[in-house]
Amino acid sequence: MRYPVLFIVSLLLLILAGCASQGELDEAAIMRIPDAVPKFEPLAKSGNPESYVVLGQRYFTQKSARGHVERGQASWYGRPFHGRQTSSGEIYDMYAMSAAHKTLPLPTYVRVTNLENGRSIIVRLNDRGPFHADRVIDLSYTAAVKLGLKRSGTALVEVRTVEPKRPVWDVLAGRD
Repeated sequence: MRYPVLFIVSLLLLILAGCASQGELDEAAIMRIPDAVPKFEPLAKSGNPESYVVLGQRYFTQKSARGHVERGQASWYGRPFHGRQTSSGEIYDMYAMSAAHKTLPLPTYVRVTNLENGRSIIVRLNDRGPFHADRVIDLSYTAAVKLGLKRSGTALVEVRTVEPKRPVWDVLAGRD
């Protein structure tokens, strides 16, 4: 049972990789890319300093993302950053369900809801930004397409942290 699932997932990844090498994926293919799945992960070794300065502004990295909710403008970043290193040390993939945030710990999973059309997605924060005063999150190209803000460039959104579900063996063992 497990092998057919792995085969199908591998085949899908090969197809997507082939499409990406031919140029940008079309919006129909992008809409089939699944949301990020929250899971427990250690904090990134880079990207989580106590504070950092960009364009003369000091930002303080939050110690915890628990219960974080904010509203503001979302924007997106794509091709010029594709393949470059993110603040967390990972390579930016414009086709991943990822995003950048100024202060939440990396990685953190958040639900982003476009308040203008009601669409909602889950992304994994792995980068810092956006460094524009009126913006709260910078989405990957795929996340922007799925939220319906690719063409407009920005939209009013709500950003809400999503806690990973604890594995049943941790609950049974009494671990937090």
